[in-house]
Amino acid sequence: MEKNDQLLMQLIYMFHTSAMQGLGKIADPNGQVIRNLEYVSQTIDLMEMLKVKTKGNTTDEIDKLLEGMLSELGLNYVDEKAKPENKDEQETKKSDDK
Repeated sequence: MEKNDQLLMQLIYMFHTSAMQGLGKIADPNGQVIRNLEYVSQTIDLMEMLKVKTKGNTTDEIDKLLEGMLSELGLNYVDEKAKPENKDEQETKKSDDK
């Protein structure tokens, strides 16, 4: 694999990891789990832009990797967006359900 292909894959993995942290799916380097869905939306947009701008200039392996990560992030984003913002909202929803 060429050096630029490796660097592009590294960039894609960095975006993916960062977005997963923003989704609250994995802890950040400080060990904290914090959701930031606005940041995740922006990161998904950046990855979509990379997909469009690199179309025809990447390997099938990179195309599949980027497409798979975008799909995973999109599904997780929709799932997290449907959840309440914080514990107070979750408690209110539980109380309303009773």
